[in-house]
Amino acid sequence: MFMSRARFFLFATVVYCTIGAYAQKFAPAYATQEPMAQAVAQASSSSKKTDSRKRPSASGLTGSAPEHEVYNTSGGPVKFAFKYKTGDSYRILSTVNEDVLVNMRLDHRATIINRVSAKITGTDGKGGATHDAIFMTTEDSTGAHTGARFTYGDEYKSIFHRDASGVYTIGDEYFMPTVRDVPTFPDHAVKPGDTWTASGHEAHDLRRGFNLQKPYRVPFTATYTYLGTVSRIKKSVSQLSYGAASVSGKKNNQVGTSESSVLHVFNVKYSLYFESPISDDMVADYPATTMGFSDETIYWDAEKGAIDHYVERFRIMIETAYGNMYEFRGTAHAEVTDFVRTGTKENINAIQKQVDNLGIKNVTVKQGEKGLTLSMEDIKFKADSAVLLESEQEKLRQLAQIISAYPDNDILVSGHTALAGTEQERQRLSEERAEAVADFLISLGVKDRYHIFTQGFGASKPLAPNNTESGKAKNRRVEITIMDE
Repeated sequence: MFMSRARFFLFATVVYCTIGAYAQKFAPAYATQEPMAQAVAQASSSSKKTDSRKRPSASGLTGSAPEHEVYNTSGGPVKFAFKYKTGDSYRILSTVNEDVLVNMRLDHRATIINRVSAKITGTDGKGGATHDAIFMTTEDSTGAHTGARFTYGDEYKSIFHRDASGVYTIGDEYFMPTVRDVPTFPDHAVKPGDTWTASGHEAHDLRRGFNLQKPYRVPFTATYTYLGTVSRIKKSVSQLSYGAASVSGKKNNQVGTSESSVLHVFNVKYSLYFESPISDDMVADYPATTMGFSDETIYWDAEKGAIDHYVERFRIMIETAYGNMYEFRGTAHAEVTDFVRTGTKENINAIQKQVDNLGIKNVTVKQGEKGLTLSMEDIKFKADSAVLLESEQEKLRQLAQIISAYPDNDILVSGHTALAGTEQERQRLSEERAEAVADFLISLGVKDRYHIFTQGFGASKPLAPNNTESGKAKNRRVEITIMDE
């Protein structure tokens, strides 16, 4: 599945320096404030309930390479390049932990999850390829038991070309990925200790905050150092087909594998200093000067022609024309993850049969927009609350056996209500009930909190008319999607 994945560091939509990420989400509620202040004021308001909570890095990794990591430098020269194959798919999950300072004072802390799903739609015969990608950025909120909850956010579609050395060709109608042309490889072989430089740029979405209708580009020159190699043993659990599982007798249709590989390690550093040219697109306040740095360690799989993972430290400062200073500093980590294509006719029929055999009532298996969906209809909570009844908890324990058979797929939990109460009340209740189900699945060990997302739809997506009790019961549901997009 990932024999020819695209380089994913650039797909990690690193929101730490994307002022537009705040402006897009929050500016409309603060229309009377200066554009940048609009963004940060709302971000501060939404994060107050999580400011004092300790935020661990995803997978226990910090934003820099292990302090005492030893590299093998005995290898000879290697020529690095991306390897693409039409039809390949890849998925990237990155985690950003950042502090946001306004005029030199800490405003709030944030944990941001970025998820990318992409497919190679064609190659150019020269090592380059066209990528069709969906970018999703999520923010945290507070769950009942687990602390952070990541709510399914806005989606961005992007189509672009990337050549074998790593250079992008992408139109101004696309705002993702944020960091482009990193890494870029030289056209000759390099050995441990060698360095090279290459140009790149960051592209930020400042449409709502500053009325800039094209990506705001900040150029830089990156310095690369090839550090050497490290060995890695990767253990994984894969999903067997139902036919193979019936022959092998494996529990939960799973088989464990262990794979040894060698990863090539690069350090990439760049500094930012950019004074914005004034144009007719600028509003009263605009990002006048952007400065900062990024220090990344990238782990490269030469056999696959793709990055395996990366860690990063960053500090980005933006001074506006009005003299306001906004600083974003923290760490990031990203990984490329395999996943099983769940929404096949075979899987839908097999899992529906499994649900029926387990005697789980009011659960329908279907093909959803983003994968295989388990729809829990007429789900029972305590009256006007998001507290699951014991009967529903038992259903979730049984469904957890099915979901656990897909350890490499992310989970999306969607809440829906019947047509009762106000629109605002329905929306709030649908979100809280989705979070309650996600919390319970996390408590069962089905997924960690970095691989399960929630969203609420209120009563906007009914399955049946709301003028009968049976129709209302069908609409009062929570859907669990095993995502394959």
